[in-house]
Amino acid sequence: MDDTAPGSEGGSRFEAAFGGVRARMRVDADEAAVAMRVVYAGVATYAALFVFAALIHYTVFKTPRLDLGDMVQAIWSTRHGHFLETTTLTGHQRDRLGFHVDPFLLLFVPLVWIRSWPLLLPIVQVLALASGALPVFWLARKHLGSARAGAHFAFAYLLYPATQFNAFTLDSGFHAVSFAVPLLLYGVWFLDEDRLIAFSVVALLAFTTKEELPLAVGCLGIWYAVRKGHRLFGFGVFAAGLAVTLFNFFWLIPHFSPSGADPFAGRYTAVGGTPRGIAHKLFTDPTAFVHAAATSHKAVYLVLLLVPFLGLWLLEPLLVLGALPDLAINLLSSKPDQTMLNNQYTGGILPFIVAASIFGAVRFKRHAAQLSLWALAATAAVAVYSPLLPLGSEVRALGSPLVSAKGDALSLIPGGVPVSSTNQLGGHLSARRYIYEFPYVRRARWIIVDVDDSPYGSRAGIKRYVRRYESEKAWHVVFSSHGVTVLHKR
Repeated sequence: MDDTAPGSEGGSRFEAAFGGVRARMRVDADEAAVAMRVVYAGVATYAALFVFAALIHYTVFKTPRLDLGDMVQAIWSTRHGHFLETTTLTGHQRDRLGFHVDPFLLLFVPLVWIRSWPLLLPIVQVLALASGALPVFWLARKHLGSARAGAHFAFAYLLYPATQFNAFTLDSGFHAVSFAVPLLLYGVWFLDEDRLIAFSVVALLAFTTKEELPLAVGCLGIWYAVRKGHRLFGFGVFAAGLAVTLFNFFWLIPHFSPSGADPFAGRYTAVGGTPRGIAHKLFTDPTAFVHAAATSHKAVYLVLLLVPFLGLWLLEPLLVLGALPDLAINLLSSKPDQTMLNNQYTGGILPFIVAASIFGAVRFKRHAAQLSLWALAATAAVAVYSPLLPLGSEVRALGSPLVSAKGDALSLIPGGVPVSSTNQLGGHLSARRYIYEFPYVRRARWIIVDVDDSPYGSRAGIKRYVRRYESEKAWHVVFSSHGVTVLHKR
């Protein structure tokens, strides 16, 4: 056939066009593969860095008894037949369910059979939080049609200060509620894919991370019912979440609480205190809620929490609905820690902000790569507010005389015996039934004190208590160096 025939010319044009399409598809596929490898490498690097930070923090005795040691003790106690039992600051034995409903801790009980190592908990926490970048990447790649935009959102999630402080909390070390972050993100992904069994598994796990989280998960059901039209399943999820949260607040916590009431009611006195009081106050004095939430400190908190994702989450309001329970709990509290990003209190908020921002960005799909890059830049700008800041000084502290003294002192304490210690040393000693916060001693046979290691008393006050026990005949000093003292009861 003559190559110059009209039909041949048309075929050549078709082949050229088709070849161009295939070339673009290959380029897109290559770009997607590169983006995926970059995200996976970023997740692995992030996990390694934060595990290293947790290891150093623990090695230089900066990991506190509250809250890591409290969790370790609850897990250890359960393993030894005392269900989620812990020792309070004042030295009383209490079930943890009287303070927080986080039976998620039970998943760690089998790990105690392998080795009772407190550091294991923050390591698993870091790995879980790092893995949350994967559903973020998948969601953004799917809905924005760009693997590059997916990578931008994944790294924005990792750099987000709220994510960093849930992965590695300097002042407390470990919290079950931090696991709600990846669980909720996987939950959004599974719902978006209509994988209802997988969603149900992660939803039930998220239910167990804290008392209000079932309601947050339930709000995902509302989003799913409206977005996908599966009203029976969606509203069923909401009803289950609401019912479990009400059960937690109105029966479970009061039942196990030492006082028979919510132990944190004092933080909410201005708005009614108890759940019933809050409901009553809402109708009788609604302005009290405005006064409780409208402070400059809380305004800064909201800016750091909400602005990095450029307000994109506002465009998917039903998904943001899940963040409201924890936002309300934090903003109405009189405890400043609850409105600071360097704590675990954002665990039930940040996954909704991140996921909703992705769906909000769909409104600007043509500019997805640029918009996602701006979101990454905004989170990077505040990422300097990070738990990694003290890492350099902690690395330099390795092998210091004080760290060596603490290590030598801890080696003298037998396993399992009742002990009274200051906060950070207690983080290494909580795998036992009785662990008291010095100066509470009660039935302790050993006392271990670092005079610079107590957030609940002054240095002079701690030294005064140490001298008192040193002068008692029932106790004798077995170690003293660099402000670290160990006493044993004769």
